[in-house]
Amino acid sequence: MASIQKRPNGKWRARYRDESGKEHARHFARKIDAQRWLDEETARLVTGNYVEPKLRKVTVDEWCDRWLEGYGSRRPSTVRQAKTHLAQIRKEFGPLPLSAVRPSMVKTWVARLAAEGFAKSYVYALHARLSQVMTDAVIDGLIPANPCSRRTSPGEGKSRPYLATEEQVWALYDLAADKYKGAILLGAFAGLRLAEACGLRIEDVHFLRREIHPAVQYPAEPLKTEMSREAIPIADALVTELSRLAAGRTSGPLLTDDDGGQLGPWKVEREMRRIRGKVPGLAEGFRFHDLRHFYASLLIASGADVKVVQHRLRHASAKTTLDTYGHLWPDSDESTRAAVERVMNRKIKKAADSARTPGVPAS
Repeated sequence: MASIQKRPNGKWRARYRDESGKEHARHFARKIDAQRWLDEETARLVTGNYVEPKLRKVTVDEWCDRWLEGYGSRRPSTVRQAKTHLAQIRKEFGPLPLSAVRPSMVKTWVARLAAEGFAKSYVYALHARLSQVMTDAVIDGLIPANPCSRRTSPGEGKSRPYLATEEQVWALYDLAADKYKGAILLGAFAGLRLAEACGLRIEDVHFLRREIHPAVQYPAEPLKTEMSREAIPIADALVTELSRLAAGRTSGPLLTDDDGGQLGPWKVEREMRRIRGKVPGLAEGFRFHDLRHFYASLLIASGADVKVVQHRLRHASAKTTLDTYGHLWPDSDESTRAAVERVMNRKIKKAADSARTPGVPAS
C-alpha cells in the first residue's frame, strides 16, 4: 500500500495506492519529509478524510462554475438568485481551495456581513447557499466534510411582517391607478403573491364556484410547490370585481397593462412605492407582499385556526404559518391560564372543602 525508496539521484520517493488502486507518488530531498507526507496521506485514508491530491487544488471559484452548470436546469429566477448568492461567496472565498475553507472562516464571514448591515434573513440565505455548495463538493469527493453547520449558522432572523389596517388597504386601493387596483384586491383579499397575481389567467378563476385556482406565475412559469396550486375560496364581492376585470374575455391574463398585454410585477411594485408614502401611518417599507400579510391577519382575526390559515396562504407546512403569524393569534396567555384554572379548580376546591371543620364556616 505504501513505501519509501531512495532514488539513484539521491531523492526519496514516497508512494501509496488509494482506495481505487490508483498510485500517487512524490519525491523529497529528505527521507523525514517523505515519511511525513506518507503518514498524512495514509492517515486520511484510514480516517475516511481522503481526497485525491489533484482535487484538493480545486478552488471555490472553479467549483462554483461547475456547480452552476448542474444547477442551470432549474427555473431562471431560481438560477438568478443562486448567482447572486454565489457572487458574495466568491468575493469572500473565491481564490481559496475548497479544502482551505474552515468553519472559523465561515463564522467570521457571516458575522462581518451582519455588521455591514445585511438583513439577517439574507445572511442566513447566503450561509445556506454556501452549505449547499459545500455539501455537493463533499458528495463529489472534493472535500471530506462541509465547513458549514449549526455552529456557523447566523440564525434565520425571523422578521415581523408589516401589517396594514383596513383603512390603509382601502387608501392604497383608492390611490392606485386603475390597472393596479385588481392586483391590490388579489393580494389583500385572496393572499396571492405578486408573481401569482400578475400570472393569474381568467381561466384560473372559477367564477361560479367562487374559487381561484393558481396554476402559473408571471410570465407563465410553473408554481414552485404543489401546495401553491391549492384552490382559494373568494368572497362574492371579489368575484364581482374580477368579473369586471375580465370584461367579457374568457382567456388570457386577468391583469393587463395599457396595451392589453400582461401586467408586469415590477410595475406593480413601482406603483406601490409611489402610493405608500401617501397613506398615513403605513410603514415606509410596505410592499405588495405585505398585502398577503393583511389577508392572513384578516383570517386570524375572524377566528380561523392555524391549519385554515396555512391552507389559504398555501404554505407547505403549518410551521411556516406559525413562525410568521403566531404572534397574531389573540389572547394565547389568558386562554392558557383559563384552561389550567378550569381543571385545577375542581380538585383544589374539593380539597379545600374537605379540609374545613364540619359546621365551621370558611373565613
